[in-house]
Amino acid sequence: MRRRLIFALDVPTTNEALELVDLLKDEVGLFKVGKQLFVHGGPDVVKRIRKRKADIFLDLKFHDIPRTVAKAAVEATKLGVAMLDVHATGSVEMMRQTATEVSKAAKAYGLKRPKLLAITVLTSLSKADLAEVGVRSSVDNQVARLAKLARQCGMDGVVASPLEVATIREACGPRFLIVTPGVRPRSADIEDQKRVMTPEEAIRAGSKYLVVGSPIRNAPDPVQAARDIVAEMRRGARPPRKA
Repeated sequence: MRRRLIFALDVPTTNEALELVDLLKDEVGLFKVGKQLFVHGGPDVVKRIRKRKADIFLDLKFHDIPRTVAKAAVEATKLGVAMLDVHATGSVEMMRQTATEVSKAAKAYGLKRPKLLAITVLTSLSKADLAEVGVRSSVDNQVARLAKLARQCGMDGVVASPLEVATIREACGPRFLIVTPGVRPRSADIEDQKRVMTPEEAIRAGSKYLVVGSPIRNAPDPVQAARDIVAEMRRGARPPRKA
């Protein structure tokens, strides 16, 4: 279960990130490098984390014309990341071209192909937020639509709120990866997230990987906080007790 916990390195400097990697590399499965850290440290921060034998989810949420996104994803593949993501709303062609080019690059360079994820609806968005930008369907319907498109285009999975996991499973089957942010232990502040669950609830709902940041990073003892979350995840994986 530890391998299914992704720790978000949402910190402003490379030194802070590397300190957290050294502290938590035996407690979590992957480290998420997002826009803040990548803009600060660039590809070098990814290389330095990889030198520590740690796996990376490169969370840059690529969204551009198909060729641009495909080429960016190839460069991410060459960095040796384990996962990367693109916005599903970038188009069917964008996702297909990215999947094709990444597979070719991994083979050409003798690298393990990273898992390709599509962003469905950000966990900070509500139905009202979607309506403001012209999306009139419910969050569930929009997530299911985008997840099915992603699977058809060769994506390995999606990034989605735990509240939509059951909908995605019904639409895409049991083997499709679901990476879930918006996960908070019961005692944690939900911050700017709007669609959240606890680690236990998210695993029970069917999430494959959980992304957790501040509840670990801001804890008095981050190692213990990570272990507590893994324990919650294990509870969520247990079969429900019979009445």
